[in-house]
Amino acid sequence: MCEKTLEVQGRQDQATAEDQHDHDGKLPVIMYFVGLAAFFIGLYLEATGSGYASLAFTAAIVTAGYHIILEGFGDTIRKSLENKKFLPNIHFLMALATAGAMAIGNFEEGALLIVIFAGAHFLEDYVDGKSKREITNLLQMNPTEARLILANGETQVVPVDQVKVGDQLKVLNGDQIPTDGVILSGLTTVDESSINGESMPKEKGEGDEVFGSTINGSGTFTMEVTKDSSETVFAQILDMVNQSQSSLTKTASLIQRLEPKYVTLVLLLFPLVLLSGPYIFGWTWEMSFYRSMVYLIAVSPCALAASAVPATLSTISNLSKKGVLVKGGAYLSKVADLQAISFDKTGTLTYGKPSVTDAYFDDSVDEAAMVDILVAMEKESNHPLATAILKHFTPQTAPALTVENELGRGLSANYQGQTYRIGKPSSFAQVKADFKAKEEALGQEGKTVVYMAVNEEVVGLIALMDLPNPAAKEAIAYFNREGIHTTMITGDAKLTGEAVGRMIGIQEVVANVMPEDKAGIVADQQAAFGTTAMLGDGVNDAPALVKADVGVAMGDGTDVAMDVADLVLMQNDLSKMVYAHHLAKKMDRITWQNIAFSMLVVLTLVTLNFLGKMDIAIGVIMHEGSTILVIINALRLLMTPREFK
Repeated sequence: MCEKTLEVQGRQDQATAEDQHDHDGKLPVIMYFVGLAAFFIGLYLEATGSGYASLAFTAAIVTAGYHIILEGFGDTIRKSLENKKFLPNIHFLMALATAGAMAIGNFEEGALLIVIFAGAHFLEDYVDGKSKREITNLLQMNPTEARLILANGETQVVPVDQVKVGDQLKVLNGDQIPTDGVILSGLTTVDESSINGESMPKEKGEGDEVFGSTINGSGTFTMEVTKDSSETVFAQILDMVNQSQSSLTKTASLIQRLEPKYVTLVLLLFPLVLLSGPYIFGWTWEMSFYRSMVYLIAVSPCALAASAVPATLSTISNLSKKGVLVKGGAYLSKVADLQAISFDKTGTLTYGKPSVTDAYFDDSVDEAAMVDILVAMEKESNHPLATAILKHFTPQTAPALTVENELGRGLSANYQGQTYRIGKPSSFAQVKADFKAKEEALGQEGKTVVYMAVNEEVVGLIALMDLPNPAAKEAIAYFNREGIHTTMITGDAKLTGEAVGRMIGIQEVVANVMPEDKAGIVADQQAAFGTTAMLGDGVNDAPALVKADVGVAMGDGTDVAMDVADLVLMQNDLSKMVYAHHLAKKMDRITWQNIAFSMLVVLTLVTLNFLGKMDIAIGVIMHEGSTILVIINALRLLMTPREFK
């Protein structure tokens, strides 16, 4: 039964790939029900005293359990020959127990063992496969068609893989967006939950980026293709999903490696169990042989084998639906064990672009008029600070100005006989004391200050800062509570870095860092604290992401960062990292719960067997029941924890 539990993880080499068996076809199910019918016929014949009951029970064993027998003996022989050492599996124990029961004339119990075992096998296939189906359902969301706009303006439906970069596509309301691109015309809303797990649709218009596999709302738009269908964000997600199913946690990998050794030990102990009956417990040889068969059932580690794999797949599935992609279960173990996290500042802890935080104008000027001129001047600049200023201020009028951008002096313009200039503080010779004091105070807070002057007299001050992401403070507080050391790595000046650090409550700030130094800082964190994660979004973060025990890329970052990362947060939302850590720890707890429970059941069954309180029927029911309970316990990881609802 529990061989299937190990199969669903996805195999990493050809030999183990051949171990996968398809029990989802019609023949095994039909044969099982034929065997089940033969078993009930056998019970009827046995009750009427017919001598044909044993034949009916034998038919039940062969038809209902043929795949158990084939997997038990066939796979054990094949794998042992391939590896040149004895590598038995769990089904081998069940097949031996059935054969032993038949050998001593207990055809009914042998048939009962196979019927229950095979039935539980099919049930486990369904339950255990649920989490994997949750993951692979993503494949059904892969776009297949696109409406290509031809040179004459007409549209033609073509396969997505025929669409090239630069092509123009038309997307109708309710359509699945075929590939990544930019909207050329039209206004709509887009459901991007398949990419980032966010259920709220986003408004999209001209110039906005759209992603393949997402669902268009009520609008219609045209778009230009920017990525080949094999290189889209969704294609990267599918690649990561496929990787995630072929990598197990350390605990799951250990259990998988120990399975053949465990079964071998059980078989080596079998003669001792058999001999202990007559010589220690005073049983007859027939009773001792029967108890030895029950022993094989009792110690079969099905529940143990199912302790970790379903938990891992369920966790990966849950995270993928929440917009957290994991490249393998091994990284989930590391996330659960984190001792330190290093964060890149810009674009990870902060928005990655400046915002106006403070504005002050002298009482001697008309503030509204100054704002009109300020906005008019900044419209002529393409500096990031200009974008922030234009976003913050709303002008009342739009004066026509001719603006000059002077290197080292900023923007200047003449208007109604006055000369206006916007520039950095060091470019002004004379500054009033109150402006100077405000500039110094704002500078201590890590803010960038620009002055506005009329005829070289400073009359206004604007302060800007790359503000922390709203989720950053809560995320840092969570990791601090969990005893995980938090560090911010930034290329900014120390004052700016420390100011952001104070705002979000981070424990350590490393400022003035060159890109090539980030990996070295992560190495220092590993030496000082242990298992370390690195969160970043840029090309310059890639070496540090590779160096860290767990590299985490923000989904709005570069393709390079996503390629080398072990986890990807599909939104620039640090609460997703909190969720991943919480769920990884829960996975760890549930895995060890399952291991403890499965071993307790084995010890209980073995003890009851030697006390003479166990038979094959009770042993099989308790054995298979414990395996199903272990898997159902693991499937709890598919649900959103109460704290995050």
